[in-house]
Amino acid sequence: MTEQPVVDFWYEFSSPYSFLAAERIGPLAEARGVRLVWRPFLLGAVFKHNGLERSPNLAVPAKTRYMWRDVERRCERMGLPFRVPDAFPLNGLSASRVAVALPDEARPAFTRAVYRAAFCEGRDIAEPAVVEEALREAGVDFEPALAAAHTELVKHALRRQTDAAVAKGVFGAPTLVTPDGELFWGNDRLEEALDWALGTR
Repeated sequence: MTEQPVVDFWYEFSSPYSFLAAERIGPLAEARGVRLVWRPFLLGAVFKHNGLERSPNLAVPAKTRYMWRDVERRCERMGLPFRVPDAFPLNGLSASRVAVALPDEARPAFTRAVYRAAFCEGRDIAEPAVVEEALREAGVDFEPALAAAHTELVKHALRRQTDAAVAKGVFGAPTLVTPDGELFWGNDRLEEALDWALGTR
């Protein structure tokens, strides 16, 4: 029996393209028989590692406008509401720590709930109430999850995960990394990454 390939899905809560990818990646992977490992990380730390003070998408106003319009178009095609956040980049630190603290099977639903709060409803995901609601939507007992997220163990785990992203060459989000170490960056590379993992490239 052929072993099921495992693909790492690296995402950042402030990334609108990670939001789009999180909506699409689950069914795509399931249809192909690929197992996903959802890996939140801190993209700001990756930017700093690479000598950048902020996202390249925010460096040029025309590119920023294009990004938001592009995400809006894609949401329309996917049947999703969309709102440009009032403040951007988003502060996803707390949500990232909670995601790391969750068991693997709970992480996808929580992640999608956080993204929808941010990019569909325009809510501030730095607010504890928003994170709590996302946990409830994911069917997770929110009090233990929030308590775990504030421990030094989880804080260090998120730092280590971010360091691991850098070590693998991840420079943006979303990024998929296949078992052989191949990187695929962007919401438009999901299918290609999954097919590569299956050896059907």
